[in-house]
Amino acid sequence: MHEKRFIYLDYNATTPVDARVMDKMLPFFQQVYANPHSSHLFGLSVRETVDESLECLARCLGGKPSNFLFTSGATEAVNLAIKGLKSSHRKHIITVETEHKAVLDTCTFLEGEGYAVTRTPVNRQGHIDLQLLENSIREDTLMILCMLANNETGLLHPVKEVAQIAQGKNVWTVCDATQAVGKVPVNADDLNADFLTFSAHKFYGPKGVGGLYLSDAAKRVLGSQIHGGGQQAGLRSGTLNVPGIVGMAEALKIAVAEMPSDALRIGALRDRLEEELLRTEGAFVNGDPVRRLYNTANLCFPGVNAEQLIMGLGTVSVSSGSACSSAITTPSHVLTAMGLSTAEGLASIRFSLGRFTTEEEVDRAIHKIRQVTSRLRSNSTY
Repeated sequence: MHEKRFIYLDYNATTPVDARVMDKMLPFFQQVYANPHSSHLFGLSVRETVDESLECLARCLGGKPSNFLFTSGATEAVNLAIKGLKSSHRKHIITVETEHKAVLDTCTFLEGEGYAVTRTPVNRQGHIDLQLLENSIREDTLMILCMLANNETGLLHPVKEVAQIAQGKNVWTVCDATQAVGKVPVNADDLNADFLTFSAHKFYGPKGVGGLYLSDAAKRVLGSQIHGGGQQAGLRSGTLNVPGIVGMAEALKIAVAEMPSDALRIGALRDRLEEELLRTEGAFVNGDPVRRLYNTANLCFPGVNAEQLIMGLGTVSVSSGSACSSAITTPSHVLTAMGLSTAEGLASIRFSLGRFTTEEEVDRAIHKIRQVTSRLRSNSTY
């Protein structure tokens, strides 16, 4: 199975660990292994490495080292931010219909605890109406949840403007920046959101480690969700994953440094793939073709079942939506919220390219996709 030559076009689901990142991590498994919270010299030396990683996050994402918490990934960070802001008197939350399930499912959980949730609609391209969002704010509104980049369409939301609206109403802003960090410039000071979540495996770092940026004001009010040894100022107890933390910092440093060149090269490959596949009869782009991540294309192929297409492509790895959803027998909630019909949603495929995608792989993928879509259509009533 692993000897097959896969063409991987699902980088929004996860990325391979960059060899440079792996090299940086390896010593912390067997040689520099002390607990960073131990008081002996060995532990203190590891703690110094953790502090250096925090400084790297701050240089790359804005804020100060003290504004960051390490988590097991973005899902935990999202849960910590939302549940940690729970209030006894402000029990209204505003989110967007196209948010990641980590956000939406956490909101549903809080509805069961007496919270009211307003799910802001989007237009056909996935954009929110800022005036409608502002009009949804009530006296008891606690927070607004808005992602920076959509994981399925790549759409970029105006989080800075959302945060300005929220601040004017004394409302917290929680931003899921998981798909944006490492791909586009993200600066917490500029965005002015109170919380930003991210995950290392989205930008060529290891799985199982992520982070939560929280503003100074947010840090003072956040309630912990994991209790224990009191690590990370008591806001997220547990022994730190030092190899993961070191890998995440190194991966982010590389991603930020290589972002301009990656954007040009990967963007050109994405455009080539999209241009060729749009020659397929009836095919169209889901989302905004301009204001989106340079690596993402979400295309609808009317008359083609996405699940059958994915299976037919074999070693060409693509997705029908979020990798965090367990099945694709129902259309993506993102595409449904954008107004696509059930049939259109079930005929849509997400292509997400990355650092190790080659021109030759893109050309082979185009050829294979054309073959399979043609065969599937000839076997249907399209």
